[in-house]
Amino acid sequence: MNEVEIKLMLAKKATEFISGGFKPINSISESWIGRVYLYHENEEIPLDNDGELMLPLFQLCLNQLPFVPKILEESKIITVFISKKFPMDLTPNGNNWVLREYKSSDNIVVKDLKNDTSFIKPFPLLNRLIEEDYPVWEDPEIPDELSNKINQLEDSGVIDSYYDIIKNNYGHKIGGYATYCQSGIDFGEDFEFVFQIASDEKANLNIIDSGNIYLAKNRMTGDWVYYCDFL
Repeated sequence: MNEVEIKLMLAKKATEFISGGFKPINSISESWIGRVYLYHENEEIPLDNDGELMLPLFQLCLNQLPFVPKILEESKIITVFISKKFPMDLTPNGNNWVLREYKSSDNIVVKDLKNDTSFIKPFPLLNRLIEEDYPVWEDPEIPDELSNKINQLEDSGVIDSYYDIIKNNYGHKIGGYATYCQSGIDFGEDFEFVFQIASDEKANLNIIDSGNIYLAKNRMTGDWVYYCDFL
């Protein structure tokens, strides 16, 4: 097995998001960081475990993205809120963070709700297709057999390291792999990594210490879990 074959076995598609750079239109199909304006009529910004208003973190509109994971094929909109006290461990939905997933844009209304104490600067998000996204070396998704082949290439001097073959994408993205800053984790049985929210200097978002948030969905139950790590 050579480098090309390894890349073919590992590569996944993803959609990457880039903050700002264009004039927003505030439509029902626009994704944002630091702002959420799509809700059901009876919904507001949720409260954290201390009863404080959460920070609107991410609004993800799926209809016009170049790639969406199959696990979200019936979903139209996802919104994410987080406490100022970022959860530090593998955490279920509702515990100092809230993800709302909408299967239809029917009955969605625009609400200009804000948390005036939020430090996150709101920006609309451009998107682009990532044809080839790859895991970090410590990702448990890399099969042992493939890890062994890569180690053999290193031992034989064909490559110096795994990162001679691949390049990671550390930004905001949906699909692909969780680009861990540290060693990877197991989200749990039937859970699949879905999207990543990254530290973003433009949006004044620093996740603990230049870290990322990873959100995974259960294929059987539809439940979501949160995990973050950092440098």
